[in-house]
Amino acid sequence: MTRAQKILLILSRICKPVFNILFSWKVEGRDNIPSTGPLILIANHVNLSDPFFLIFSFPRCINFMAKEELFRSPFLRPWLRWAGSVSISRRGKVSDKQKMLRSSRDVLENGLILGMFPEGGRSRDGKLRKGKPGSAVIASKTNVPILPVGIAGTGKIKGISWLWKRPGIVVNIGKPFKLPPTNGQMSKSQMQLLTAQLMKEIAALLPPEYQGVYGKNEDCEG
Repeated sequence: MTRAQKILLILSRICKPVFNILFSWKVEGRDNIPSTGPLILIANHVNLSDPFFLIFSFPRCINFMAKEELFRSPFLRPWLRWAGSVSISRRGKVSDKQKMLRSSRDVLENGLILGMFPEGGRSRDGKLRKGKPGSAVIASKTNVPILPVGIAGTGKIKGISWLWKRPGIVVNIGKPFKLPPTNGQMSKSQMQLLTAQLMKEIAALLPPEYQGVYGKNEDCEG
């Protein structure tokens, strides 16, 4: 753990009581978090507060993947770099994908947690959207355990009224699992299949009304 990460861990513990005042929230499955070793954390994404709920729920530091646009901000860039965040491009170029994979390997090879939101963005209606293949590719190529997390309730954080309503938030942490390892080029069908498997692990940790395209009666592999 770097010096910056140690400081972030201390700051998260200092700030956590503020969240306890603002929200009625709980963490389920905390015992499923491995105490050491590389880990890929995957979670659904509804609100800007989601990363903070994850930070406050985990006893370890999380190196989040963040879209490269955020790194262009003069204010955010130094904070993101200081926190060990990994830049991810949405352009889809081969060089960008290779850079993302190298950066991810660096985090994981140092025994750290790589935090990812496989949907690739926030869900406006709170329902789980179709996952992007990036998380599945990284997990399969690094053969690192994946820890699924379902966050429910952050969609209630809208406007100003939530400040006196204390919305109920649940961070549900599942059991670690692995995807089949691969070394060579993955076909589109392979990526779709592995992504669906990964997303279903998140869906299983959410209430039925939030499972979206990965609900029991939905076709999510097309």
